[in-house]
Amino acid sequence: MTGPFRKPIRIGSRRSTLALTQTGLIADRLRTLGHQVEIVEIVTEGDTNRASLSQLGGTGIFATAIRNALHDGRIDLTVHSLKDLPTAPADGLTVAAIPQREDPRDVLVARDGLTLGELPVDSVVGTGAPRRAAQLAALGLGLRTRDIRGNVDSRVELVRRGVVDAVVLARAGMSRLGRLDEVTEVIDPLQVLPAPGQGALALEIRTADTQLHEALHVLDHPDTRAAVTAERAVLARLEAGCAAPLGALAEISEDLDGRLEVSLRAFVGRLDGSFELRRSMTGPLDKAERIGHDLAQQLLDDGALEAFAPSDHPPEPPPGGHLPTDANPVTDIHHQRRGA
Repeated sequence: MTGPFRKPIRIGSRRSTLALTQTGLIADRLRTLGHQVEIVEIVTEGDTNRASLSQLGGTGIFATAIRNALHDGRIDLTVHSLKDLPTAPADGLTVAAIPQREDPRDVLVARDGLTLGELPVDSVVGTGAPRRAAQLAALGLGLRTRDIRGNVDSRVELVRRGVVDAVVLARAGMSRLGRLDEVTEVIDPLQVLPAPGQGALALEIRTADTQLHEALHVLDHPDTRAAVTAERAVLARLEAGCAAPLGALAEISEDLDGRLEVSLRAFVGRLDGSFELRRSMTGPLDKAERIGHDLAQQLLDDGALEAFAPSDHPPEPPPGGHLPTDANPVTDIHHQRRGA
């Protein structure tokens, strides 16, 4: 691509504040490169349907309407939160670029500036992610987890109104919204691993749009792509026969010989904390997908199927929707503090 497009690049986005903010970041980078950009707002079923995410179909419910717009030619590009994007490729579409990711860790927003360790027994922590609920249970802090939906504003408002004592959110979203000052703790991945792909954006286009693909290539970050490829390979393998909550985080570093390698960690467990597995694996950067598949197989070999439970949710349904801030939560799960 030697110059800007002759017509604006139409970027499709959900109407949520976070989605529009993320889309705006990419739009600004494209404008800096000399392209004209137009943002097209799209309403998805996940934004309008008040049913639980598991009833709506879990991962991918927010991507469907936007992908349809891509197929129909109404937009040219969309910016996904990668952790919300199904691992199976969509016919006729390509992830043309994965920019450098934000910090992938989770954060706590709690009353009175408290951290996880400072929350009293029986404190209620709101989250829409089974992954987070399972790992919080595994910590043995005696917390209750409450299944919530809604955007960042409505979730934080639950803390302000005293409906819950704290909520767990992605640091990346809080950073992009300029709200890190509300965070009371950045949670160590040794306690809670993030969702596969958390903190990363995926720029998806029609496969046939080779000129646009070339234009977006400059936004691609190879290390981020390798890391999320490894993480999502774990998810892809476990979704094939496992519906347990899971987390995964890959980091890129140099080995003793100065060669780049992928260090991958993963968690799978039950929502009540009665079972958990944490495993890790390291390998060459160019084998990222294989490392993810191999680590998933190790989890299965070591008993990951024990994480199955009829009441468990699908692995990491995406956040979304715009429930009223006074909407009733769905589920309370109580976890006994260890040593109590």
